[in-house]
Amino acid sequence: MSYRPAERLRPPAVAGQFYPQDPDELSALVARLTPEPRPGQRLAALAVVSPHAGYVYSGRVAAETFSRVEVPETAVILGPNHHGQGQPAAIMTQGGWRLPGGAIAIDQTLAAAIMQGSALLRDDPSAHTREHSLEVQVPFLQHHGVRKIVPLCLSFLSYPQCQELGLALAQAISASAGPTLLVASTDMSHYEPREVAARKDELALRPLLALDPEGLYQTVIGQRISMCGIIPTTVALVAAKHLGARRAELICYTDSGETSGDTRQVVGYAGVVIS
Repeated sequence: MSYRPAERLRPPAVAGQFYPQDPDELSALVARLTPEPRPGQRLAALAVVSPHAGYVYSGRVAAETFSRVEVPETAVILGPNHHGQGQPAAIMTQGGWRLPGGAIAIDQTLAAAIMQGSALLRDDPSAHTREHSLEVQVPFLQHHGVRKIVPLCLSFLSYPQCQELGLALAQAISASAGPTLLVASTDMSHYEPREVAARKDELALRPLLALDPEGLYQTVIGQRISMCGIIPTTVALVAAKHLGARRAELICYTDSGETSGDTRQVVGYAGVVIS
């Protein structure tokens, strides 16, 4: 894949930390984590919800979730802004991302259409420079044949703003040339005892699985559930509903204690397919 000199090529920010830096090691790990789907098991999904911790903690959940869907060649990835850097609703519209397994291009046509449809968005690569929540999804997407992405890094938005952005996404995707998968990147409850995290995460997952974006938003905000990707997930769910979503399925749920052995302070991880 080649890029003109004027185009932006974002370097990896967390290779060697959240996932292996060596391309062969990364490829082998993703392949090992990814189960072979049974015949007829893949869903024609509109969106997935996938976690973004280090692969040792949440990689199995992400891999299993992506393995259950028919992944097209283009994905729009929505993730939270953990660092507070850049604009509150930041998109990248040019160039691509460099990953250990090879560069992936930004779908410039789709990105421009999404940006044109929403006054909230700004073309701001600085918001993406250090952010891991979108980056860790890309090796799984590349494993399934994704060739182009559109990355959106989102800070806090009101629910009406989530609605506006979700509608813009749906309209741009509907008008695009081919199928597109929405990927909402989020972990669930953070640093709670396992029993508390599981209870809170069940509260959040209930409206998500009922395709109720406002209920999801209000539950997480009202109950103070530390679901870091509540904004990306709400926006993706709004968009999926406009695109005709009829059901959501919880593929798997676990927490960091499964790996660390420490159940006193866990982070929850959920994989959801929306179709």
